[in-house]
Amino acid sequence: PHRRLWRQTANMQSLELNEERFVSLLRDLISESKHLQNNPPELVPKETLAARHVISRLSPFSTENGGPLRVEVVEYHKDRANVIVEYRPEGVTASVSFVGSHLDVVPANPATWDFDPFTLSQDGDKLRGRGTTDCLGHVALITDMFCQLAEQKPKLKVGVVAVFIASEENDSIPDVGVDKLLKDGKLEALKNGPVFWVDSAESQPCIGSGSGMIWKLRAVGKLFHSGLPHKAINAIEMVHEALVEVQERFYKDFPAHPREAEYNYSCPSTMKPTQMSCAPGALNQIPGWAEIEGDIRLTPFYDVHECARKLHTYVNDINARITELRTHGPASKYEVVESDGQTLRGKLILTAGENSFEGIACKLDSPGYKALCAATQEFKGEVKPYSCCGGLPLVADLQKAGYDLQICGFGIEAAYHADNEYCLLSEMKIAMRIISSIVFQLSA
Repeated sequence: PHRRLWRQTANMQSLELNEERFVSLLRDLISESKHLQNNPPELVPKETLAARHVISRLSPFSTENGGPLRVEVVEYHKDRANVIVEYRPEGVTASVSFVGSHLDVVPANPATWDFDPFTLSQDGDKLRGRGTTDCLGHVALITDMFCQLAEQKPKLKVGVVAVFIASEENDSIPDVGVDKLLKDGKLEALKNGPVFWVDSAESQPCIGSGSGMIWKLRAVGKLFHSGLPHKAINAIEMVHEALVEVQERFYKDFPAHPREAEYNYSCPSTMKPTQMSCAPGALNQIPGWAEIEGDIRLTPFYDVHECARKLHTYVNDINARITELRTHGPASKYEVVESDGQTLRGKLILTAGENSFEGIACKLDSPGYKALCAATQEFKGEVKPYSCCGGLPLVADLQKAGYDLQICGFGIEAAYHADNEYCLLSEMKIAMRIISSIVFQLSA
């Protein structure tokens, strides 16, 4: 049935990327990327710089200039713009929306790149620079689609909306981007049809994301000379052994979920240490404290808040029987008697659950998902839906609020947040065919 639709709608089937306009806009966006880096407090982006270039391409087609596009700039913090674009034929209430393509980027260190990250360069099919894959390439792509809709003025049965957002890469400053737009009701009209979060990779449907949180486990022992280890409580040994038990209990409580196979998750829920530190001192001192930090990623079939509660339960249990932890050698212990006769016990302090985020499992019976799969099959030659435990901000909140969230994207997975970032012009040309096909299928 989808192939028949395409025969009937040759105008949309032939909608192709305007390469000159796309590359020109992307070049302008990348030229601002030095000022779009998001890592407060050192680097606070000025997304308005990027928004101005987007608006310059859309402005000739805006309603203010007699065109069909409604363009709105929403700025909650100075120089931190969100842009809402809408193409809506008269009398149409149903919608198809593209959200999540963001105007900020992760930091780039020019010293570790092979080329200037803040200037667009081209190497054959590669368009190179910070933001080409994540996510300024998507911004330029969707902008070009709206320009073409405005030029061709197709009589659609759905309105088409795009929301280019600020503050995706770091949300430590609240109420800047999509979170505030949601609170203010700016996205309410998007409930009238599928919403595509365009910020993933590999040009295949992403049907599931991950929940997650960071954690820190601190062991407090007793500092002492390493020549008298029986008078110390070795915090490094204690935190290591405690983490072994915490991880064992985590994997028993959060094993691979049966629905992960249905959603093609590449791996199950995980808890990993990623950094460690201890009290500074000499090599002949047993440190009085040590910390291990890391993160947890959960498939969306588990509750991230329940996971945090479980972690605290594990650590409380271990603290209650701290002397039962495995020791290392005859002088190793987690409880010592002080010179005044008082007993000193080691203890663990857990920090977890703060600033957690939730993932989603997309609706596989959604018209939006079916249209995405049909378009991908048509223009990529195969459909390989996948899921991973990468995190996307606010997608779960949007889904809970009643939005039909689907996830797609056309960047290069290996280039996300990496040095020498790039996207492929050939993939962006296919991307235009896919997203325009989605619009017309949902208009049928």
